[in-house]
Amino acid sequence: MKNKRYSTWVTAMVVALLLIGSVTGFASSSQQETTRVKLGIDNIDQHLAFFAGKRVGLITNATGMNSQYQSSIDVLAAKTNLVALYSPEHGIRGAVPAGDKVGSLTDAKTGLPVYSLYGATKKPTPEMLQNIDVLAFDIQDVGARSYTYIYTMAYAMQAAKENGKTFVVFDRPNPVGGMAVEGGLIKIGFESFIGMYPIPIRHGMTVGELARLFNQEFGIGCDLTVVEMTGWNREMYFEETGLPWVMTSPNIPTPDTALTYPATGIFGGTNISEGVGTTRPFDFVGAPWLDAEKFAERMNAMKLPGVVFRPAYYIPRFGNFTGETCSGVQLHVTDRKAFKPVRTGLSLLFTVEELSDGQFAYKFSGKGAPMIDLITGDDGLRLGRYTLDELLATWEQEAKAFKEMAKAYYIYQ
Repeated sequence: MKNKRYSTWVTAMVVALLLIGSVTGFASSSQQETTRVKLGIDNIDQHLAFFAGKRVGLITNATGMNSQYQSSIDVLAAKTNLVALYSPEHGIRGAVPAGDKVGSLTDAKTGLPVYSLYGATKKPTPEMLQNIDVLAFDIQDVGARSYTYIYTMAYAMQAAKENGKTFVVFDRPNPVGGMAVEGGLIKIGFESFIGMYPIPIRHGMTVGELARLFNQEFGIGCDLTVVEMTGWNREMYFEETGLPWVMTSPNIPTPDTALTYPATGIFGGTNISEGVGTTRPFDFVGAPWLDAEKFAERMNAMKLPGVVFRPAYYIPRFGNFTGETCSGVQLHVTDRKAFKPVRTGLSLLFTVEELSDGQFAYKFSGKGAPMIDLITGDDGLRLGRYTLDELLATWEQEAKAFKEMAKAYYIYQ
């Protein structure tokens, strides 16, 4: 009798759990459907007349994928006369390390020529464009100024103008949202392939919106079409879109990394490790000679919004301090909408310099401006012209002015 009652109780519990799972599963599925964003490439069927009778070239990489996990290369090959591919930094499939040159080749799957835009030339040549009518762009950006994909787009827009080609952007979300804008602007004389135009470190725009801004504000003037997304709004972070994430580059493996990159990417111009060479790139800041406990204590005392700093020890497999044990902090973002990555990054840098007992240094390549000047947009930080508060205040004003100007190019609310 006891076993029978127990068996009945177990059966009832299983049924109840299945019912609960069914209901919560339905709610989760329903919620996902209501928040799902359709990418520009998802909306191509509404624009097929535009491509009819035209030869198409596509600038893309592994992130060029629709919401059904189909490569944009395959989508365009099936629906248009796709005749050429163009590769940005990291290669057409996204596996080339940062800074390594990308060679031209033939795509194994489609047999199409792949022209490199991160090798001998960063701007498509007339020869690269002679057999196309439309040059399209479909790459996931990370929302940060010092990321080369948006300048590959800008150079390609210039080439389209000069060679009489139409330029099309298949739009994608800004993974760190479209509300917050942070950081100062690139100043004259400090332009580079990680900062061609005076936009903030965290620009708060989609690639389609940036294309519109570049085209008008910076005088490109090409024949531009943006294939818009549906369902995206400016308050969304990538995890809220319902879309699959593809690594945008070897050191940006997740949307979380895209959020910390505008904070710790500044250390790429220093002798400090930003966690590159670990499984959590851009989540760490450290060096063999830092005191992790003191560093974390100092950072947490600042009470920066949306982030906590944990004493951390790690060994990079490449990058700064390869094979050495670094002492530092790991950033734990507790509230991504409150988190201010640029403010956090500057606070980290000033604190590291204070705690380094003279061992902190900026990198000098001997070729042009030091990397830190290109990252920050001028030489004021490196030359010590500002206190932390002064620099934050200056950058805040520049970001505010940019946002007001940029609103004219917003596509989404």
